[in-house]
Amino acid sequence: MPNIDNFFPSKYLKSADLMGREVRVIINRIEVDTIGDDKKAPILYFTGKEKGLVLNKTNANTISDMLGKDTTNWVDKEIVIFPTRVDFKGERVDAIRVKFIQPPAKGRLMPRQDELNPPSATNAPEDMNDSIPF
Repeated sequence: MPNIDNFFPSKYLKSADLMGREVRVIINRIEVDTIGDDKKAPILYFTGKEKGLVLNKTNANTISDMLGKDTTNWVDKEIVIFPTRVDFKGERVDAIRVKFIQPPAKGRLMPRQDELNPPSATNAPEDMNDSIPF
């Protein structure tokens, strides 16, 4: 039997789209769109992915803590998105959160080859060329 979500597709990324996995993505662009009752929200789009992530304040602050408040500096930066459960208005709900790739371990003399060359369609890390269809 097909998943009920298939009957109600969304143009925005949902927790279920991640299929329980952390996914490394590269920020491609940030757009503003109207969500719900004429509320404007920033939407984060990723290289090689169709759906955008509607940025809530928590995720926007996490990214700005690492990359700065100027969103033009976010483009081409790699982050990890992952599904989790959070408290929202007194209920536990599914959500997507953001975290950053850990910097290289201290004491390592030379960076790895994948740290020198940013991922592209041909040399992307395995988990960026995955079967998660968003």
